[in-house]
Amino acid sequence: MADKQQPSTDDQTAAKAAKKATDAPKQAEAKAVKPKPKLVASAEEVAKLNKRADDFEDKYLRAEAEVQNVQARFQKEQATLIKYDGQQLAKDILPVIDNLERALAVEASDEAGEQLKNGVQMTYDHLEDALKRNHVTEIAALGQKFDPTQHKAVQSVPVEKGQTADTVVNVLQKGYQLKDRVLRPAMVVVAQ
Repeated sequence: MADKQQPSTDDQTAAKAAKKATDAPKQAEAKAVKPKPKLVASAEEVAKLNKRADDFEDKYLRAEAEVQNVQARFQKEQATLIKYDGQQLAKDILPVIDNLERALAVEASDEAGEQLKNGVQMTYDHLEDALKRNHVTEIAALGQKFDPTQHKAVQSVPVEKGQTADTVVNVLQKGYQLKDRVLRPAMVVVAQ
């Protein structure tokens, strides 16, 4: 009996693993052999399913179109905001320009007044240049045909010799526009 050795636990474990490895394909074949029942759908059920699929496709296409429309609208609004950036600031500066023009219209009687007027002129020139760099321009009015989108008629006078009807004959307050948008219409006198 001393010649016989007891199998070690490692040998037993290896034998069990080998048996499982040979049994696994047999079990898989047994599972695969089971036939699946055939699904039979009536024409009515197929039609219902096709209609549902069409409805889902339609909803998907509509939702996708809506997303594209929202994106296009957003891009358009963003481009408009960028284009007219600074509009409110420009509107707020226009009264300052008017006051500087009024100050420049006053005659200086002494040297101190003349120096002050030169300082106002320099300020006016810099401000006007800054507005032009930011696409804020004066609306041409004097001698132009009256345009209600750019001019605001505050008075009308009879047509005199050398004037044509519906023409601006006097500008009471300058008008300004930012690119193609009117910030403030020119207040004008129109010949009728």
